[in-house]
Amino acid sequence: MIIKFASLYVKNQDEALQYYTTVLGFMKKGDVTQGEYRWLTVSSPEGVDGAELVLEAAASPQAQTYQKAMYGAGMPVLMLVTKDFDAEYGRLKKLGVAFRGEPFSMGRIKSVLFDDTCGNLVNLAQPAG
Repeated sequence: MIIKFASLYVKNQDEALQYYTTVLGFMKKGDVTQGEYRWLTVSSPEGVDGAELVLEAAASPQAQTYQKAMYGAGMPVLMLVTKDFDAEYGRLKKLGVAFRGEPFSMGRIKSVLFDDTCGNLVNLAQPAG
């Protein structure tokens, strides 16, 4: 088995698409509307071929509750891994990304949380080695 799709609840799909492509550098992959539903995906040009992140509208009360609870608890719902933490951190900081504190090391991982402006906390990380 492989992981093909992972869903991320977002407040507004258009704003999420703008942020994830313009700021984070992902590419739009799928954009299909059927009635009131929209299947919107992005992928990383550096990532696993075929893996897509679904920018899922947080339309249901359950999705909104989950998203608010995770954000309120300071828990990231996504981890983005980079090969050059300092360069990526600097690039994102120049673009105005709202980081939650300064980068820190946890054993073999360098990490920092940021707000994706779509209702989520994301962990930017670089494992050692």
